[in-house]
Amino acid sequence: MAFTGDALLIRACGRTDFQEGNARNLYDNVWKKILSLPDSTLLFPGHDYKGRTVTTVDEEKRLNPRLTKSKVEFVDIMDNLGLPYPKKIDISLPANKEDGLKDLPEGFNI
Repeated sequence: MAFTGDALLIRACGRTDFQEGNARNLYDNVWKKILSLPDSTLLFPGHDYKGRTVTTVDEEKRLNPRLTKSKVEFVDIMDNLGLPYPKKIDISLPANKEDGLKDLPEGFNI
């Protein structure tokens, strides 16, 4: 069993376009540290927008539309996702780096 946080999601992976992200490093680390585990290893991501809670190394190796690509293709995909900048990232990122809820602005709702 492994908890993958936002690095490896179910059929996806974490964004690399902010928060000091780097698509090359993400690809290398996911393949070397997560997808190198035995195929039957259960993987629990930090979250999933479709309600799924668990996957396996084997499933992600076969079915993850980003990580079934070469490193070059993966970097191109990640560099061109075109996702909007997260609305509250400028508030939440500094808080995350300071143990989560530290020094949030007054009236900030989570």
